Parts: sequence; C-alpha cells; structure tokens
Amino acid sequence: MIHRIINPIKSNSFFLFGARGTGKSSLLKQFFSQKEAFFLDLLIPELEEKFNRFPSSLTELIEKQPTEIKWFVIDEVQKAPKLLDLVHLHIEKSNFKFALTGSSARKLKRGSANLLAGRAFVYSLFPLTHVELDQAFDLKTAMEWGTLPKMLQLPEKEEKLNFLRTYAQTYLKEEIQAEQIVRKLNPFRHFLEVAAQTNGQILNYTKIANDIGSDPKTVQSYYEILQDTLVGHLLNPFHRSIRKRQRQNPKFYFFDCGVKRALEKTLTQELLPKTYAFGNSFEHFLINEIIHLHEYRQLDYQFSYLRTKDDAEIDLIVERPGMPTALIEIKSTENTSGINFTNLERFRKDVKNTEAFVFSLDTTPRKAGSITYLHWKQGIQELGLSTR
Repeated sequence: MIHRIINPIKSNSFFLFGARGTGKSSLLKQFFSQKEAFFLDLLIPELEEKFNRFPSSLTELIEKQPTEIKWFVIDEVQKAPKLLDLVHLHIEKSNFKFALTGSSARKLKRGSANLLAGRAFVYSLFPLTHVELDQAFDLKTAMEWGTLPKMLQLPEKEEKLNFLRTYAQTYLKEEIQAEQIVRKLNPFRHFLEVAAQTNGQILNYTKIANDIGSDPKTVQSYYEILQDTLVGHLLNPFHRSIRKRQRQNPKFYFFDCGVKRALEKTLTQELLPKTYAFGNSFEHFLINEIIHLHEYRQLDYQFSYLRTKDDAEIDLIVERPGMPTALIEIKSTENTSGINFTNLERFRKDVKNTEAFVFSLDTTPRKAGSITYLHWKQGIQELGLSTR
C-alpha cells in the first residue's frame, strides 16, 4: 500500500481537489474507517441525477445514519453543487463533518457555488511523488508513463498505452464536454495537443491561436480551464516587481508526464538519455515534483522562471520566506563537471540574497565557486520539501 504524504486535519471539514485518477477516493477510504464515514459517489449517474433534482435528500440521508457516523464523504461534489448549501447548514448546526472531493473546482467557482467561506479547509492531491513511491520509484518510468496510481497496476506497456490514451479521451468527454465548459470541443481538442507540444515553453497565445484557428483570448481561457480542472499549472516569469512579473508570459506544465505525452501522441517514443526530449521531460518531471511536494508541505514559496532579452535563462526560481531565493538550473546529465553555468553566477550577483544550484542526475555533490551541485533528490531535500 502506498502511503500518501497528504494528511488532512481530521478536526475540520475539508475539500480535496485533484485531477481524475490521482487517488482521491482511495485516499479517503484509507483515511476513514467504514464505521465513522458514509460515502456518497456522485460519479454514479443515478445519484448525480437524484441529488441535483432533490438536494434536500442529503438531509434525509444524514438523519438516517447511526450515531457512530460522524463524517460524510461526497465524491465529485461539483456534479451537484447545490448540495454545498446543505453541507454549509449541517456544518453550522450539527456535529457532522464533510470530506468533499472534486476533479474540477471550475464549475463550483464559475457557478457561484457555496464554497463554505472557510468552514472547510482545502487540500490538493497530485500524482504519486518519488517520496511516496519510495523503492517502487523509477525515474525513466515516471518520465515516460507518469505516476498516476493506476500505473502501478499496469505492468505491460500496451496496458499503460491504452490507459493513458483513454484518460486523455475521458478528460475531453467528461470534464469538458459533459460539464459544458467550452462551447466548441474541436478547437479545444486541437488546443490540448498543441499545449502538450509546447509544455514548458514560454506561452505565445497569438501563435497558439493561429495554430488552432482561434483567438488569443480564447487560448488564455483554455489555459484557465486546464488550471481550474487541475491538470496543469502556470510558472510565471520572475521579477521583484509583481507588476512587471504580470506583464510577461508564463510557462505551462501539465500535472503528469504521462498524460502530457498521451496528449501530444508521443507515448510510443522511448525517452533516451542525452537527447533533447529526455532533457525536457526531466525538467518537466522535476518542476512538477517540487511544486507538488511544496503544496503538500503547505509552505509559502513562490515559483517562477527567468528569461532575459538575450535568451539567458534560469529554469526555476524559488522564493522562500526568511531564506535566500534559490536559483536552480536543471540538467539531465550524469556529469556536470564540464558544463559552464555562467548564467547562474551572473544572476546570483544581480539578484540580492540568492543561492545558486544545479540539480541533475550527477550523484556527486560538490560546490564550485558560488554554485552548489546536487543530485535532484538531494536538491529537493535542500529546498526542505522531501520530509514526510
């Protein structure tokens, strides 16, 4: 059994958001005993229809529960957002607590659903991290197939292929079409492929719009959909001035390497070390790993990248309250000794109170000048993110 890092506080109701397949239901079934919690799954069509038509049925169901039931777990609560008004009422007037899962916060936010005004804490769940997988973790497998929990149950390549392809199709059908988030599905389907192909690149909304036959504002709204449905995150450009930071375009990273490869239709291509694709995938994996572990630790770090007009770049900048800002270059090499990192030296001098790092596959830690060279796992530890 995989031990998940996330550990919701049991003294308070909470939302647990996460993309489909990240293991929300499985986590809560481990978290709660059958004697203390009642589970309501709104992915079951009959139940979704019932509670949308008759939301007051929730109160009737609660009143029928034996006294030892203290928790109600509602899976995919965005399927029946009116239930949240009743959840609010019962939190205020009864001893019941609620664990509410969702794979799309967008429908709740855009539909003016009752988000319980702080009465329920909010947690996010992601694909499995290397810390959670422990001895079962394999970097190349994680980069090629991703780390959705289902991957552990699929030993054969053909099974992995079919699952990830189906996952991409299911996302289109269930999260986008069924919830009517976009009016025209074909441009969005094409957008997903282009978004996967440009994963980790600075976004050019106009170019992407031209590629899919749309307009820049629509493309920006599509990226908002990906964020709100929790299948990716933006990495903003770095600047000490928040105003200036917001004037530049961000990068976008899908939440899972395997899903990204499924969307760009490269699952059948093996990732070979020392290739451009391998380096890109390693950067994608590691940035996701850092951001996901940070979310579990519930720290207040801020993440960004830096690109100058002459194309000098820092892959990841981590602003840590009360600590020096970490400037991080990510390299998929097993030997960093022969590589010049003058950009790191230069930016470390230009930006006050910073530390410079290279995170790589090189297992020999060392320091040269002002730069600290670490294996990526040690780098995550140095950032304070790998403790359970």
